[in-house]
Amino acid sequence: MSGALTRDDAFDRRREDGADTAGERAGGTGSLGHRLREAPRQELLRLLRERAAEVAAPQALQALANPFLDREGVELLAARRDLLTAYEVRKALAFHPQAPEVLARRMLAGLYRRDLLAAGADVRLQPRLRRAADHLLAERLPGTSLGEKVAMARSAGLGLMQRLRDDSNPQVMAALLDNPRLTEGALMPLLTRDSAPPQVLEVVAADRRWGVRYPIRAALARNPSTPVQVALRILPLLKKLDQRAVCADLRIAAPVRKRAQLLLGGR
Repeated sequence: MSGALTRDDAFDRRREDGADTAGERAGGTGSLGHRLREAPRQELLRLLRERAAEVAAPQALQALANPFLDREGVELLAARRDLLTAYEVRKALAFHPQAPEVLARRMLAGLYRRDLLAAGADVRLQPRLRRAADHLLAERLPGTSLGEKVAMARSAGLGLMQRLRDDSNPQVMAALLDNPRLTEGALMPLLTRDSAPPQVLEVVAADRRWGVRYPIRAALARNPSTPVQVALRILPLLKKLDQRAVCADLRIAAPVRKRAQLLLGGR
């Protein structure tokens, strides 16, 4: 109908009539924050262009939560250096799908571990940003407590997982084995490394999810760092081909090689 107002018309009319100052301070339905959160694309951009100086951190977060916010709007907010002193604004910019990659990387660098961990595992973010978050976390690992490493291992993305995989503490490995993102391919480099910590290999062998997989068992049996008792327990479960490989590998402990030979029918 000709007399009906569109959503944009309604915002224009309200703007022309003037907003109630007390209402804006209170954050009511006529407030700047509410308008930034609910405005359609063109009105949102117009508000950011014309009233940028009035936008404080709470209003910026409302704008960043608006699904119509585009790249220009993100850049207008990021240009306000005073807004970037607010941690939640930096975090929202780092995670925003319209943030330019250079800006998002810059915001990532100042995030706490828990938020970097979330970024590394967030499939909505560009793969390069997820890798950047994992790299930042990996750089901080030397100063990270055991408890924090264990917590990180349970939900780490692939990049960080590859660093935590090399930790010598069995508690970290136990947590990593519970990570739903862990794959056999990500685990195998540890299992085939001669210098792998025996206590970590023992944790893998005892795991109900991973220790029963044939490629895992075969790799453990053929690793000279695997504790002898663990290797002896695995050997009867292997195919003849892998038992022969164990028997012929002089790096492996003599009791393990002898057991493999007996299983093959040798004396």
